[in-house]
Amino acid sequence: MTTTTPNTMTSPLFSTDYHVYINHTDAGGIVYHANHLVFFENCRRDWFTKLGLSGYFMHSDTGQVQHFVVSQAQLKYKKAILLDETIDVRIDNVELKPASIVFYQSIHRRLPTDTDTNHPPLQHTLLSSGKIVIACVQNQIKPEPSSTDGFSTQAATAPMQPIRVPEALHNTIQQAITQHSHNSDLYSQS
Repeated sequence: MTTTTPNTMTSPLFSTDYHVYINHTDAGGIVYHANHLVFFENCRRDWFTKLGLSGYFMHSDTGQVQHFVVSQAQLKYKKAILLDETIDVRIDNVELKPASIVFYQSIHRRLPTDTDTNHPPLQHTLLSSGKIVIACVQNQIKPEPSSTDGFSTQAATAPMQPIRVPEALHNTIQQAITQHSHNSDLYSQS
């Protein structure tokens, strides 16, 4: 099992910009607090796509549907995100666990720090950060008949079961983490 811990001093594993639209905000033009989770989710999905993964839904060799569910979310709000801003949403670090993936993510505001309009350097202001745990589960497609109503109570109350992160997915993410770590080491040595 490979584990990486959050380190805000290095470059993020993945970063992408999103524009803030009116549907993300409340009546005051401030991004609604739950939409921070939406931006984090979109960033994770975009990273998976960049890695060549087909998103959150996978099929086992037997045809079972495997996917991820958020099992824990811890957010820290620092500053308001405003209507019509462009924000930088990041995956700062990832921890691979046997049946889950822990994402350390952050949202930043870009502020020009120079008057050169051709290539202005950017300063990033932290707006929020989060630790999001996604658990790997498998749908239980066929409920087992057992009780008088024809279906087992267990199947009705537990339509998903936890499973290990599929090996191909684990290996792809591990390779991305290793490559990022290698590139960060090269950058810090130069």
